[in-house]
Amino acid sequence: MTLLTTKQVQELFQVDRSTIYRMAEDGRLPAVKVGRQWRFPSDRVEGLLGQAPDAALVAAEPATTSSAALDSVLPPDTAQAVADLAADLFGVMAVVTDMSGRALTTVANPCGYFSAVFDSVYTADRCSAGWRRLGEEIDLEPHFVPSHLGFLCARSFIRIGSSLAGMVIVGGVAPEQWPPSAAEIEAVATETGTPVATILEHINEVYWIDKPHQNWIVRNLSGVSDLISLLADGHGRLVQKLDAIAALAGAAAYQGEIK
Repeated sequence: MTLLTTKQVQELFQVDRSTIYRMAEDGRLPAVKVGRQWRFPSDRVEGLLGQAPDAALVAAEPATTSSAALDSVLPPDTAQAVADLAADLFGVMAVVTDMSGRALTTVANPCGYFSAVFDSVYTADRCSAGWRRLGEEIDLEPHFVPSHLGFLCARSFIRIGSSLAGMVIVGGVAPEQWPPSAAEIEAVATETGTPVATILEHINEVYWIDKPHQNWIVRNLSGVSDLISLLADGHGRLVQKLDAIAALAGAAAYQGEIK
């Protein structure tokens, strides 16, 4: 099997690199990860070119997996165990979500600032909008970006097959300029319904991590999401086998009844 590079696929489709990355991430382009780079099976990519003009780019919306489907192949205790492991390993807070940003676990190892905000009138449902925006980032590799609360977060994707199914999100990391300005704190207070005095009391209760440590985290974050992907895929195949066995058993019982 011949594998094409991203540049070769760009030339075939005449689109920019970010579009190729996005199509690989959401499953519209058949792709495999080789180290930190995408590679594309030439026969399957060239097969897409045989479709109607631009069909490969516009025929389908990005492939997604519903939260219910992810829940069915990722037991909550397994997801929580991996979130706890990531939090302990990286020394930051961690959560597993679906692609809509809905939390599938509790936030492991939350920093004091997050806990103070979360324990007010703020809820996981309101947090999910910020987590969802992380999933909308088109960059291929995890990297730290400012969150809706001001501190830094990074995410990596969980896959089921070729579809994006969820995210592992780590965060609570102070950026270089911290604490936020008075105007930024006021904005967070307004958004979350948290008193400014409460935020100020806990604003420095974040994770102070230097750049080399941050780089180490993002280099290894994909390994955590890959672990969840493997667990979800394995559990999903087991469920399918059990369903098939149950169907066969039901059919056999039915045949026995009508004889």
